[in-house]
Parts: sequence; C-alpha cells; structure tokens
Amino acid sequence: MKFLRGKNKYPEAEQRNESISDAEACPLEANLETMLYKIKQELGDSPDLVTRSFEIGSTPSIPVRVVYISGLADEQAINEYIIRALMVDTAESKLEIDCNHVFDLILNNALTIGDVAVLTDWNELIFSILSGDTIILIEGHAKAIASSTKGGQWRAITESTTQVNIRGPKDSFNESIATNIALVRRHLKSPKLRLETMRIGNVSQTNVAIMYLKGIVSDELLQEVRQRLTDIKIDAVLDSGYLEELIQDQTLTPFPTIYNTERPDVISGNLLEGRIAVLVDGTPFTLIVPTIFSQFFQASEDYYQRYDIVVLMRLIRYTSFFILLLGPSFYIAVTTYHPEMLPTALLINIMAQREGVPFPAFIEAVIMEATFEVLREAGIRMPRAVGQAVSIVGAIVLGQAAVEAGVVTGLMVIVVAITGIASFAIPAYNLTIAARMIRFPLMIISAVLGFYGMTLALILLVAHMNSLRSFGIPYLAPFTPFSLKGQKDTVIRAPFKSYVTQSRVIDQTNAENTQTQTDELKSSASESRK
Repeated sequence: MKFLRGKNKYPEAEQRNESISDAEACPLEANLETMLYKIKQELGDSPDLVTRSFEIGSTPSIPVRVVYISGLADEQAINEYIIRALMVDTAESKLEIDCNHVFDLILNNALTIGDVAVLTDWNELIFSILSGDTIILIEGHAKAIASSTKGGQWRAITESTTQVNIRGPKDSFNESIATNIALVRRHLKSPKLRLETMRIGNVSQTNVAIMYLKGIVSDELLQEVRQRLTDIKIDAVLDSGYLEELIQDQTLTPFPTIYNTERPDVISGNLLEGRIAVLVDGTPFTLIVPTIFSQFFQASEDYYQRYDIVVLMRLIRYTSFFILLLGPSFYIAVTTYHPEMLPTALLINIMAQREGVPFPAFIEAVIMEATFEVLREAGIRMPRAVGQAVSIVGAIVLGQAAVEAGVVTGLMVIVVAITGIASFAIPAYNLTIAARMIRFPLMIISAVLGFYGMTLALILLVAHMNSLRSFGIPYLAPFTPFSLKGQKDTVIRAPFKSYVTQSRVIDQTNAENTQTQTDELKSSASESRK
C-alpha cells in the first residue's frame, strides 16, 4: 500500500480530488432527477446504491427520493423510521402538505429518527452517503436531509487479543469509531471529557477523533496535537499506524515514541494523566500521546492487582528487557574475550562443548537468533491452528538437531531460548521489536570489542534515548529529568493511598523543565551582573 504526502502522484486520485474541490463551491440543485443523475455518476452507477422513489401529499403530490448504500446503512432502521414515516405516517396524519413547506414538515414532524442534518454542500452529501447515512431529496428544494442510519456488519466487542489480562475489564475496541468513543465514555462519565473530530485523507476521508479531559490536559499539548493532525497531507489513512508515523517527533529511531492500545480502560487511565487519545475509524488500535519509556512496561492489570504483586511483575519485565537486549551479547563477550569471569567448572564445561563446534561464538549466536526470528515470524503468519505448533515444535526440533550435529553448543540454545521467552514478558509488542532490532548491533560490537564495546554501545543507546521527545516530553521522564513524585508509577507502583492527587507525569515533567530553565536564566543573569 502506498500513501503519499504532498502532491498526488496518481492521476485518477488527483482528478477525483479536483472534482471534490470543485463540487465544494457548488450548491445542490432543486431538480430531483438531476440530483439523482449526478449522484449515480459520482459513485460510478454502483449496484449497491439504493434509491427509493415515492410521492407524498395529494393535491398535488410531491416527489421524494431516499438514497443510501446497501451494506453501509441499517436497512431495518431505514424502513421503519424513514420510509414508513414518510409513506404511511404522513398520509395518516392528514397534514396539509404543500411544496413550499414540505421540507420543514419532513425535517421537523415526519421523521422518527434521532440524528438528522440539513445538507447544502455537494461534497458533504456524497460523504454522508459513503458513511452510511440516508439522504432524503425533495423536488423543488436545493438541499437534502441526512439521517444517521450507519449500520451494516461490524465485529462484535470482544476480549483483547494483543493485551491480555487476568483481572480487569475484558472489552476492547473494534473497527467502529463510534463504538470506540462510546466505550471510553462508559469508563469516564465526566462532562470534562471532550471530543473533537476531523477527516484526514484526500481519497479515504477517514474519520479521526481526539479525546481529552478538559482542565487536565495541557493547552500547549492539545494545540500541538491539533496542528500536527491538521498538517497531514495524505491520500488515505487505513490504520492508526499511518498517523503514528506522520505525527511522531522523530522517525530515525527504533524506539516507539507513541503508545497504541485496543483497551478502553488503558485509554481512560491515560486521559486521567493528562494525555490525549487519537482514535481512527476502521481500526481498533488507538494512539496515546505523549508517551514515555516506562509506559511500555505498564499493563492495565497493574492497577487491578495489589501493589506488592505489581512491583514484582514490573521488576520481572524490566529484567526481561535487559535479558532480551543483552543476553546474546553477554554470552559472546564472555566466551570470546572475558572467560576469566566465569567459574572454572563452568568454563571447562563450555570449552568442552565448543571443542566440536566449527563456528566462533558470534556466528553461532547469529545462526540461532536468525533461526528463532524466522520461526517466530512463521508462527505469526501461519494459520492459527498450526502456527503455534510450528513455532514451538520447530524451535525444539531445530535446537536439538543443531546441538547433535555440532553446529551450536547446548548453552547457546539455552541463551537463545531464554532471550526469546524474555521477549514475551514485555507488555508492549512494538518495544519488543525495537529490542530485537538493537540486539544484533550489540552482538556485533560485543564480538569486536567485548565488554568495552558493549558498554560503549549502551552509553550511546542511553544518550540517544535521552535525546528523544514525544510531543515535547522527554522520553526517559521521570528518570531524566528526575522526578521523585513520578517514581510512584515507573519501576514500581506505590499503594493508592500514597496518591494525594492523580499522578500526572506530563505536568510534573513540564514543571521541572520550566523550573530548570528558570534556574539557568537566573544563574546566567547573576553571572552577567558579576
């Protein structure tokens, strides 16, 4: 799939965009047949475009047309609340209907559906039809009535498949943005919850919404999010991943700087901390901005279990991250350059195993890690019924066969297995991918310089992470700049009784940055006076 910024390189898409732009300046026409002809031409005379023709009134009768797309609209609601209301209820009410007042009569008295709007713009009319609304056209009136009848088949609200928890809410987002917004509102029944919508994509016209809590979110952050979304020039938005790449501060980094989730309770908790949620129609994954590094080690279940259990689980996750990042590199450095750091018995055992292996430790580790990555990817892409069996059985069979063939040592298989298991302990899949990518350069530098190279690489890695920002917020906050209050929900989770107010890492970081800048200005001013 291709998506472009700036000028459209697809001639047909560019022609389509120009026609929409031209139509925006044109009002609707009062002639009913002309309007129907233009709608059919605009939509390519599609067979799923349904038009229902009938007349209301008797002296004289007034032609009315109902237009919608089958599959996008709820046909039962259309038949019950629109067509029945216009054909049967209007006739039974015996109201006097004339051409001059028929539009207001239908809009205010005839329709028994809740959400209706008056359209006078051609582009809005086409967009309403493509969104699942039902359009009512009346002869002699250069405007239309749009009734909200969005329906069709949607995936039901089910349990999350990517962020599984034992205790806590089981609902998760689906592909309907209206359903996702409702799920968030069920968790936060507050009048401070604000919703803003926009459309992004010259061709797809995808509905995008931002949600935040007024009075908690920073005004500067809110304005920055609005500006970045408004500045996006793209043909289509098919998933929130498109927006994630376009609005993040820096793209040349393996670390994710925007958090995504399909859980409404996670969205609600982050909104309470002063963050902003970006919802995209057509995908269950919602973006959260800004994002800090420690956020990727937090699971929704952390706030539904006792704090002492959560402390243990988070320590395990952080330890797993370092094992995933440094496990193979540590093995390569020790066996190649620093064997004196091992106990004598273990060193003799390793040397005995390596006696029949023709490859150095680095090549051995690369072979096993690459094999494990292939098995992991194959297990994901295979059909669900056989994918898990292929990954597990393949790892066991290949590992055992590699040891028996003398290609790798048994200890290398253990190191790779522990590294792979550690990757599954991290709640955020995108952070796991980042660690897997960084692991290979660390293996190379460990094979060249040993622990000295690994230490140098870690210093550069921390410096890079310290330079990252997510909508102006330091990526390593509240570790650097250090915030004592922010440590209550990073590596550990303090008891809820210690929270006097809702923890807001964003405000704490901004306040400390402002204080630091103020202190620097005072210091420079004092030096200049001296």
